[in-house]
Amino acid sequence: MSKPHPQTARRPIVAASRGLLACLLAVGALAAHALDLQGHRGIRGLAPENTLPSFELAIAHGVTTLELDAAITKDGVVVIHHDLDMNPDHTRDAAGRWLDKSSAPIHSLTFAELQGFDVGRLKPGTRYAAQFPEQKPLDGTRVPRLSDLFDLVKAKGHDKIRFAVELKVTPLWPEATQAPEPFATAVVAEIRKAGMAPRVQIMSFDWRTLAVVQRIAPEIPTVYLTAQQSWIDNIGAGKPGPSPWTGAVQHADHGSVPKMIKAAGGRFWSVYHGDLTADRLKEAQSLGLKVLVWTVNDPTAMGRFVDMGVDGLITDRADLAMKVLAGKGIRPE
Repeated sequence: MSKPHPQTARRPIVAASRGLLACLLAVGALAAHALDLQGHRGIRGLAPENTLPSFELAIAHGVTTLELDAAITKDGVVVIHHDLDMNPDHTRDAAGRWLDKSSAPIHSLTFAELQGFDVGRLKPGTRYAAQFPEQKPLDGTRVPRLSDLFDLVKAKGHDKIRFAVELKVTPLWPEATQAPEPFATAVVAEIRKAGMAPRVQIMSFDWRTLAVVQRIAPEIPTVYLTAQQSWIDNIGAGKPGPSPWTGAVQHADHGSVPKMIKAAGGRFWSVYHGDLTADRLKEAQSLGLKVLVWTVNDPTAMGRFVDMGVDGLITDRADLAMKVLAGKGIRPE
């Protein structure tokens, strides 16, 4: 057999080296662009929000964090529910009849009374239902306890799943919930009881509540929720008087939301997608904040925010988000 020419002999080595380099670059790209994919209220686009089936389905679709809302009943049970009362757009009574108006606040109902409501279906013909045409009804579904979700995740062996727990407190309707101090204390106690503190973030629009969490549970990261829209504005930039939502930290004293959060001792900023710009993202990250954007359900918008460099994406459609991320060679972490 004739001896191969030196150049010919080197070609397989060069090709292999290039292949190895490409693999290393691909791995590096995945690590550099890994982000937190949060399933908003589970996977609200496909299953009833804030229910155990919704959380299970969100996990099956690849989320890294389950985003959920915490309320507290009259008898002190921490439950998972978004509204301060029962919403007639997706609530029926024990006889299966749609509520004709919002119920009394959850804070005035016992856990047993709360279990009389069915939250497994969207009310046909409502604007709310029109937003989620692919949500599948699950009749008979009840409002779960926070402990129920923790138990489910443990039983299923989902030891990597994290939780983003929003404390539903508002200064605009103070009588509808416990005050920030006892509310935060009760939720933290439930989290610690389950041994889940290392896997939890606590968030709120009401920054007074986050100040309590930072004092009593410094091991749990706090996430500062913001929206500066006509339907909710907890920042109040340029408006007369202090914002009741942000406590001792006011926009007039700091000049920007990221600077407010940094001054408040926060580590995460969760911002409404209509408020986030590249400049605001850059400012926040330069201050050491992680930036999450909510609630993004359009694949084009998802791709835009991912390309912008956000640290986390909160969505009702984790199934669509996973396709967007896969198309960019990104894995959620």
